[in-house]
Amino acid sequence: MKADSSSSTYLLESQGSEKIRSPNYRHAILPFIFPVLGGVLYGYDIGATSSAAVSIESANTSGVTWYDMTPIETGLLESGSLYGAVIGSIFALNVADILGRKRELIVASLFYILGSILMASAPSFITLVAGRFVYGFGIGMAVHGGPLYIAETCPTNIRGMLVSMKEGGIVLGMLLGYVCGYLAMDVVGGWRIMYSIGGPIACIMCLGMCWLPRSPRWILLHAYKGNASVETSYEDAKVVIQRLLGKDAREDDVYCQLEDIVRSLEYFGNEITIREVFKGPSLRALIVGIGLVLFQQFTGQPSVLYYSTEIVQTAGFAETSDAAKVSIVIGVFKLIMTLLAVWRVDKIGRRPLLIGGIGILTCSLFVLAAYYAFIPQTSAVALIALFLYVGAYQVSFGPMGWLLLAEIFPLRTRAWASSFCLLINFSANAIVTFIFPILQVKIGTAAMFTIFGVIGAVGILFVALRLPETKGLSLEEIEAKFSD
Repeated sequence: MKADSSSSTYLLESQGSEKIRSPNYRHAILPFIFPVLGGVLYGYDIGATSSAAVSIESANTSGVTWYDMTPIETGLLESGSLYGAVIGSIFALNVADILGRKRELIVASLFYILGSILMASAPSFITLVAGRFVYGFGIGMAVHGGPLYIAETCPTNIRGMLVSMKEGGIVLGMLLGYVCGYLAMDVVGGWRIMYSIGGPIACIMCLGMCWLPRSPRWILLHAYKGNASVETSYEDAKVVIQRLLGKDAREDDVYCQLEDIVRSLEYFGNEITIREVFKGPSLRALIVGIGLVLFQQFTGQPSVLYYSTEIVQTAGFAETSDAAKVSIVIGVFKLIMTLLAVWRVDKIGRRPLLIGGIGILTCSLFVLAAYYAFIPQTSAVALIALFLYVGAYQVSFGPMGWLLLAEIFPLRTRAWASSFCLLINFSANAIVTFIFPILQVKIGTAAMFTIFGVIGAVGILFVALRLPETKGLSLEEIEAKFSD
């Protein structure tokens, strides 16, 4: 039934409103482990594909007759999972609030499993692309549901760290993909091995999510949409919060969290429709979210990640094995920089990390452009710029993008708005990844990096002018900030 005044009175009963104490970290961090595997599997696809594409296109190691692919076929191979992620995001847009964060991640893990099986056993190029599409469907749902689940279940004072660690999971997955790619690079049909690794990880993710509780915020949102009894859902949410806070949690702490959630849901009344995404505070947050995901993609990150091996080869490492080793080093560096950002995000804040990181990223892009245009004989310049670019991304757009998409939207429209942003994210990612090898031939790598650099400069202005600081605020306080 829908919430009414009597239900509201019932929900707002409190046993105290003292400030919530420091959380039980063992209980707070546990729900993070299994959702982040969705990010690991996304990153693994990026890392493995950069080597798998080389393996498939080799007459000696492909083990298939269709290894001689055109640039368009290479683009489809590289971006196939991203097109699946686009459809997965559209699916999440329509069913995320019906399924809930927990079941959304379970469904994502099943698509991961099916996609891994199809890719590893693909008898033809069409089957391989189909498998990548199915796997990508899982990416779209996991990248949407994971940050939301973590943000809605973890304490405010460590939310930035835990949600940002989703990017850490993506980078860890990339590193795993680079390592597996290096080890299987010279094996005939090694790309099948690379694509099979995701299956067992997805099984662990599925089992873990079945064990975890539902998001307490989603439980109450589901009730306020008229899909369950408000009183029953309130009690269910209370049990979940007690479980997340640990056995020693005070009753006051539990009621404080419940009150904040209820006030957020009641602020604009009980009727909740998708039109609300494009109104008031939700619209203001949506503009910020769309800007972040567009700048994240159009500063060239997918091109650097998916084509890292080829870029390293053009920088002077002609041997495939040497390029693969450098990719592993890049993966380790990415992980270190991500952990650094995760460690400091709740101290430094989101805006400083974004503005500083994008500034270094933009300068690195212009250096890379100059390298390819004027000084191609000095490979050290390209490698230094590449490492600066990667490191800057990992303290800015990488973790901060996913974190802010999980933070800035009101609870009432969070699933819809974040799905819409992810749809734009993956669409832009797929476009950039697909056209990169084509534009490399048409206008050259130097021109591509120059374009990315100009977009990065505009991105700095956007963040400085449009993004408020969210450090140390509860999700409900952030919602109020966009309501001002």
